[in-house]
Amino acid sequence: MAKRDYYEVLEVARDATEDDLKRAYRKLAMKYHPDRNQGDGAAEGRFKEVNEAYDILKDAEKRAAYDRYGHAAFDQAGGGGAGGFGGFGAGGFSAGGAGGFEDIFEEMFGRFGGGAAGGRRRREASGRGADLRTHVEITLEEAFAGAKKTVRIPTSVQCEACNGSGAEGGATAAQTCPTCNGAGKVRAQQGFFLIERTCPTCSGSGRTIKNPCKVCQGAGRVQRERTLAVAIPAGVEDGTRIRLAGEGEAGLRGAPAGDLYVDVGIKPHALFQREGANIFVRVPLRMTQAALGGNVEVPTVDGGRARVTIPAGTQAGDQFRLRSKGFSVLRSAARGDMYVQVSVETPQNLTPKQRELLEQFEAEAARGGRTSPEAEGFFAKVKEFWDGLGGR
Repeated sequence: MAKRDYYEVLEVARDATEDDLKRAYRKLAMKYHPDRNQGDGAAEGRFKEVNEAYDILKDAEKRAAYDRYGHAAFDQAGGGGAGGFGGFGAGGFSAGGAGGFEDIFEEMFGRFGGGAAGGRRRREASGRGADLRTHVEITLEEAFAGAKKTVRIPTSVQCEACNGSGAEGGATAAQTCPTCNGAGKVRAQQGFFLIERTCPTCSGSGRTIKNPCKVCQGAGRVQRERTLAVAIPAGVEDGTRIRLAGEGEAGLRGAPAGDLYVDVGIKPHALFQREGANIFVRVPLRMTQAALGGNVEVPTVDGGRARVTIPAGTQAGDQFRLRSKGFSVLRSAARGDMYVQVSVETPQNLTPKQRELLEQFEAEAARGGRTSPEAEGFFAKVKEFWDGLGGR
């Protein structure tokens, strides 16, 4: 089955920015995560597809190659057959099989430029397991205090039947690969290019197993779903990536495992907004509270309470700072500040008595009380403006 276009998988345009890709990935990874779709094979397939697409498009070099050549840039079969890139088909390789464009791409960009294709080939040659990525979502309170989260990862794990050796019964006997003579790589001349690629017989290990394990067919690993506990440090920010070394895909025949990367997302909070280490909370005040002043209690992110003194005549938009009541700083005892932002609420659904009192207040204010200097100053300027127009 042909692979879907990676931009289509992530539901973004081809000119999407890095931030666009990141937002799209988080949204889809959360939607199709196995924890949210237990037993849904289609969702698990979409989750893997989304991860694969993001892994390519987030890397500038991989994305450039994909934009130019499509899936063929990363598919070993992509350069073979008729109509390949510039006629570089599979023919002429001493080890047989497809190679073509991907080997040329590695030769030109991987070996000399240290590119992504070369890194992937080196990993394949060593048998090291692939890195994996998953996503967890936490609350603001958990981000403040730290938390432990459980993630479920469909991956490859070490085969228990052969203890990862790939040999039946756990035996370690292996022989030199007849295709590459133990080098792990094969070479072939292709025009002006000397092409070197991973040996297809031994997958780069240089050794083959005479009696492979019947459970894993000699790979030393099998597909399983793992459950891991992830420690979320206090002060973590939205979008932080946590690396768990050696918790990725198991390596081939006892080779080192890859790493697991956990992307952390923080849910929006009903009361607080976070900016770095600072916390903002919006507090609505009654008109009389703002006019007369007083004290109000506000919540803090650690679950406590703070008393804020509201001076008489407080205006909408005024802001009060509470030092060290903000967010914890990652790997530090320091804390940011908390800002209380005031909004003044106009009374609604007045009773007859309340309306009468407000009318009395308005009448008194109109007699020159200067209770609203900003409004009075504004309308004085408006009068001057209109008077100036009348004199033309």
